[in-house]
Order: sequence, then structure tokens, then C-alpha cells
Amino acid sequence: MTDIDDVFDDVQDAATDFLNAEGRNVAHVVLGVAITVGFALAATAFARRTIRPRPEHLTETDAPITERPRGSLSLILPAVFSATTLSAVRVWNAPRAPERNMAMGLWAAAQALNAVWIAMRPASRGLQIAAAMSSAGMAAAFAHEARKLDARAGKLAAPVGGQVALANMVQKKTEGQATLH
Repeated sequence: MTDIDDVFDDVQDAATDFLNAEGRNVAHVVLGVAITVGFALAATAFARRTIRPRPEHLTETDAPITERPRGSLSLILPAVFSATTLSAVRVWNAPRAPERNMAMGLWAAAQALNAVWIAMRPASRGLQIAAAMSSAGMAAAFAHEARKLDARAGKLAAPVGGQVALANMVQKKTEGQATLH
């Protein structure tokens, strides 16, 4: 029985560390997860349902915006949203401060902006550049503010570094463990 208790303690310690939840009550942490995941899902739902493509800008080969991305994009988008959402949970669990409010506001704005760009599906080169630059800028602004509160949250939120940091963390946890094939 001690082995099971030790495993549960290790899992709880790892989750507390990962979520930056040291000293926070469970209700606060659960609320933060619900808010960040809920907002990310709401932004995605907004992008899929609210804004419709303008037929004059679409060709017969264009897929509807409600269709899931295919190919490498289908692998990248969930990782981006997951890394920024996990970072936002860490920021949420940081001590209450104006900087935390600023970081959470930037995160929400970045999620909303990304949802709008995904929904609009810009076709012209200029709009595609604007989408990429504004999304990267918002992600960088959030990462900068998040880093002020929690270095790990800032690294997770970095536009490219977040995915690498998340992948490295998962790999580190799984190294040396047996796998079933």
C-alpha cells in the first residue's frame, strides 16, 4: 500500500509543480483550469460557428472553416493551444497582482485574435502576414508578461519555445520507462 501512496504523492507533487499551484487551494486551481480551457474552447467554437467564409473569396478547392485542419497543421494547432493554455493556468495560479491580470488579459486577447484569424481564413498575402505577425506579437507579449510572474509559464508560452519545452518535459518524464508495443 505504501508504494501506491508514494505514487499518488509523486503525481500530486508533479501536478502541483507543473500547474504552479503551491499554496493554492484546489478550488482556485480547478477554477483556473476551467476558465483557461473553457475560454480556449469558446474561442475555437467562435471560430468554427460564428464567422462564415465569404463565398467570393473561396474557390471550389477551399475547405469550409469548420473542417479540421489536415496534415502537419492538425498536429501543430493543438500543441500551440495546449502550451499557451497550460502557461495561462500557471499564470492564473501566480500570486494575485496587476501583472497577473495583464498577462491573463493578453492571453485572452491572443486566443480571441487567433480565433478570429482562423475563422476569417485570410486569402491575400497581406492579410496572411498580418495574421501571422499579430498572432506572434500577441503570443510574445503574453510570454513576456507571463515570464515576469513565472519563468516556466513564459517559456511554455513562447511562440516556438513552448512546444519544445513541453515536448522536452514529456520526454524527460518518460525516459527510462518501459513502453508496450
